[in-house]
Amino acid sequence: MSYPEHPPTRTDSVPAAPAAGGRRGNGLAVAALVLGVLAILLFWTVVGGVVLGLLALVLGIIGARRARGGRAPHGVMSIVGAVLGALGLIASAVILAIGASILNSDEFKDFDDCVRHADTKSERDACAEDFNRDMNN
Repeated sequence: MSYPEHPPTRTDSVPAAPAAGGRRGNGLAVAALVLGVLAILLFWTVVGGVVLGLLALVLGIIGARRARGGRAPHGVMSIVGAVLGALGLIASAVILAIGASILNSDEFKDFDDCVRHADTKSERDACAEDFNRDMNN
């Protein structure tokens, strides 16, 4: 015996709503990943490396904690964003430290003094050549 097919009802065509306790999206994970990638790409700038890297690190940690607690998905994405942000932050800090050490060096102070007292372009070029020679030796 076969049963006749019944016509589809309204409840058959409407997808069921997710349960109130269901997992939601993890926007923090996406934000951390995007900011982490930008921090890696722009690590040579203060805004790119330090600010974006720090934001990616913080958002990635918060997103990973939410995912670990079962309140959000994409825990791995959060961790990757936090790691990329930390790498961008570290690379930018290294660049800033190198720049600060160069700016505080005696060679740069001599170069700055030379350029301030130079009146012509040829004198400034000679200052630059002296600075390059001092830095390479």
